[in-house]
Parts: sequence; structure tokens; C-alpha cells
Amino acid sequence: MKMALSRTGWAYAALASSMAMVGTYVALSKPLATAMPVVLLAWLRYLIGAAAMPHWLRRAPHEPPLDRATLALLFWQALLGNFLFTICMLTGLRLTTASAAGVIMAAIPAMVALQSWLFLRERLDGRALAAIALAAAGIALFSLDKAAPAPAAASGAWLGVPLALWGNLLVLAAVACEAAYVVIGKRLTGQLGPKRIAALINLWGLALMTPLGAWAAWDYDWSRMSLLLWGLLVFYGLAASVWSVWLWMTGLHHVPAARAGVFTVMLPVSAAAVGVLFMGERLSPLQWAAFGLALAGLAVAAWPTPSTRTTDPSVG
Repeated sequence: MKMALSRTGWAYAALASSMAMVGTYVALSKPLATAMPVVLLAWLRYLIGAAAMPHWLRRAPHEPPLDRATLALLFWQALLGNFLFTICMLTGLRLTTASAAGVIMAAIPAMVALQSWLFLRERLDGRALAAIALAAAGIALFSLDKAAPAPAAASGAWLGVPLALWGNLLVLAAVACEAAYVVIGKRLTGQLGPKRIAALINLWGLALMTPLGAWAAWDYDWSRMSLLLWGLLVFYGLAASVWSVWLWMTGLHHVPAARAGVFTVMLPVSAAAVGVLFMGERLSPLQWAAFGLALAGLAVAAWPTPSTRTTDPSVG
């Protein structure tokens, strides 16, 4: 019993750490997205990841060979959770603020719960629903405060729609992609180890992004990259392709997808924190209260229950 509880605690810690890292690199990637085309940034991310983990591609003795169904799942996870998520998120960040993007990303728990119910047939208990409701309340409370000024990049309109709104819609599309990433990842963790999943989906992402990235690199003025931006790029590549994926898949192996989705509230919290601490953005007291509700939802999801003390949380 003690071992099961300890395993659950470590799984929750891995999930929270992964999403906190994602929120951090999402916010910190904004200077990179300003300095270079989005497709080039995404391509370099995958190149850095591929260089960092070739040894993770080896099949462990207990893992089955890759069949067509598993390869298809890896492709869809890479397409939705890596390729399209990266394009939507980085493009959206160029049109909106880091803190606004963080707020929209707080909708991930509800999206994950919906998709896990539809595709994994996971049951949503009262605690999971309460945690999702707290996250949704935080989003609603945050949306009441419109005092934050829009960045210069968000001025203007396209097709009669303000660019800031396009940015928010792109971030919302990234929410749906991230939820699919969680649900597909839950299926994969029953067949492959976390490190191998990270390495394989990174290769799929590299294959998808190489034509666009190589084309963008041909005409890019590399003198725009300062030493600081190069360092930020390396951190972004390692955090996005290696560390956060490995941590997430490690935790997801022991936690149902719907409950794991609640831990994605760490993404908007950390993204907003970076926006406040390093980018001069400010949150009002009302907005701080909104994030307090989101963290309360995380606490509700993670609080031990009799079932987690006596059973393996990966069952279900």
C-alpha cells in the first residue's frame, strides 16, 4: 500500500514538473518566435531533440516490436501534440500575450477529460469533475479582467478579425492538440517506455517539419541570433522535446488520462509567472485569484483517497 501511494506521488510530481516546464518554455519561446520564423524554430527544436536522445530509440527487452497500430499512434501524437501544437502555439504567441495564452491553456483539463471519456472510455468521478470545474471557474474569473494591454504585434486585423483574437484562437487549437497528445500518450504508455516514446515522436515531428524548416533556414539571417538567443534555443529544444515529454509519459503511465489532464493547470500558471517575472506583464488581484482556483483544482485531483492507498492508479 505504501509503495502504491509513493508511486502515485512520484507520478503526480512528474506530471506537475512536466507541465510547469512546458509553461516556462512556452513563455520564454516568445523572443525566439519574434526573432525567427515559427517553422524554423520548430525544426531546430526537433533537431536538438534528435541529437540529444538517439540512445533512447533502442527497444527494451520487455517491449513488443512496433506494429502498424503503434506506429500510427506515434504519428498522430507527433502530428497533433508536437507538429500542430507547436505551429498553433508559437504563431498564437506572436499575436497575443504570454499571460493570455496561459489563461486559454487552462482549458486543457476539461478538453482532456472529454477526449479521455470519448476515446478511452474513462469514467469521470466526482473529484475529477470538481477539479475540472475549479479550473473552468479560474478561466471565467480571469476573463472578467480585460485591463492588460495588447502587445504591438497584436494590433491590426486579418479578414476583419483582430489579430489578437486570431492569436487566442490559435492557442485554443493548441489546447485541443495537447489534449489529444495526453489521450494518445496514455495508450502508448501501456506498450512503450517513456524515453522511447519521447524519442520516436520527436523523429516523427522532425520528419514532418523538415521540408518547411529547411526552406525557412535557407533565407534566414542568422546574424539576428545573439548568444543569449542561442542559449534559449538549446533550452527550448531540450525542454520541449526531451525533458517535458519524458516526465509526462513517466507520470501518465501510472495515472488515468482524465486525472493527469488536471495537472496541465501548471502550464498556464508557470507561463503567466514567466510573463510577470521576466516580460513585464502584470496580473491583477482578480487574475491571481483565478490561478488560485486552478491550483485548488490540482489539489483536489491529487489529494489521496482510500483507492489510491490500496490500488495501482494506472488501472482504469
